[in-house]
Amino acid sequence: MKTIRTQLFENKLESLGEGQLSLTRLGRVVTEQKGAYRVMTQSDDLLCKISGKFRFEAVSREGLPAVGDWVSLNEEGNIIERVFPRNSKFSRKKAGLEAEEQIIAANIDTIFILSSLNDDLNIGRIERYLLLCWESGANPVVVLTKADACTNAAEKRKAVEDKLFGVKVLTISSITKEGIEQLNPYLEMGKTVALVGSSGVGKSTLTNLLIEADVQKTKEVRGGDDKGRHTTTHRELFLLGNGASLIDTPGMREIQLWQGQDGLSAQFGDIEELGLSCRFNDCSHDGEPGCRIKEAILAGELDHNRLNHYHKLQREIAYTERRGNKRLESLERKKWKNIGKQRKLK
Repeated sequence: MKTIRTQLFENKLESLGEGQLSLTRLGRVVTEQKGAYRVMTQSDDLLCKISGKFRFEAVSREGLPAVGDWVSLNEEGNIIERVFPRNSKFSRKKAGLEAEEQIIAANIDTIFILSSLNDDLNIGRIERYLLLCWESGANPVVVLTKADACTNAAEKRKAVEDKLFGVKVLTISSITKEGIEQLNPYLEMGKTVALVGSSGVGKSTLTNLLIEADVQKTKEVRGGDDKGRHTTTHRELFLLGNGASLIDTPGMREIQLWQGQDGLSAQFGDIEELGLSCRFNDCSHDGEPGCRIKEAILAGELDHNRLNHYHKLQREIAYTERRGNKRLESLERKKWKNIGKQRKLK
């Protein structure tokens, strides 16, 4: 009788169409820390690294393995030789001034955006996560946690739903297990779910509950402001008993946008649709006659704060994209310069 892990790897190999590969050479990245990778294979977990050639040929960090990637290993099982094409990737701008992409998780089907039902519930932060989700290729679901500690959970869920326009919003408690069954449709055999959200929202507690083991450390939120303390320090993939995969991620203090124009249109489609009805095509929505957006604000159809947040995100995305284009040009020039040097040495 086949184990869940064996079936999972056989299904993946069949979908890849790589019949010449033996199952022992197919792996999935579980963790990555300081250039070392723990890779899950059909039989066990292996500690791997990437070859110098692999690192040299990678134009940017995006070309290197990330948690959730399916990879091919060498015969010894200690070198990652190839990363298979991703069907999705959840990325943000790496912290700092450089416009560099940081891949949080790859090959994910659903992203659970966790936010606790306490004083730290922030719609603006959830919207930033949603922009990254829409760009990732995965399906976003907002999960409001700690319903057991909230007296008006249904009211808060409705308020979030009204702001997010069609995004699925669930309320759960990992303590009483209230609403946990709502997560089951997303956690089926072969599916991968990533947990994202600020520190203290309950990602590690939910991970422990779903895995049915205390694999992740947890801490209480700080007193006074309901903000969390960092517990998870790295991204890690866990295989559930039913063949689903769960990726737990550290809390993000900064949700810096890497890309997001498509996500912006998905999340703020109501504003962009109103803009199409403005009298002038180049309307800046700042006092021009015939501005449909201004009319909607005056009529109470559109929240002025929502418009301001939309404009703020627009400016941030445009700025990051300009810096990112310059960085890619620089990396490409550096790559071909190195190739030229190698040819001369030969």
